[in-house]
Amino acid sequence: MVLELTVFVAVLVAVSAGCLVPAKWLPPLPNDKFMHFMAYAGLALLAGRIARTDSQHLLWLAGLLALGWVIEILQNMVPGRRFCWRDMAANAGGIAFAAAISVISTYVHLM
Repeated sequence: MVLELTVFVAVLVAVSAGCLVPAKWLPPLPNDKFMHFMAYAGLALLAGRIARTDSQHLLWLAGLLALGWVIEILQNMVPGRRFCWRDMAANAGGIAFAAAISVISTYVHLM
């Protein structure tokens, strides 16, 4: 669990930093929404490995969604960045995708 938590924190810092730097510091992004989806799916999968119970897992997922919202709000203070509902939708989609994978893998494991 220590490894998963360490990787989670490292990825979280990288995602947060990438979302909060001025737009002119970033290279052209081929598909921003896909990057949001994958970043939050990865974080959600790691959170699922860290959580010990289903209720803890749900709290981790809700926390990731709230974090995405806070980051989007903070982007309004960063030059060249702004709040984007499509980014939030991509974040939520990544979290939901990871949650679905977690449920399916648990179901298959129990069979």
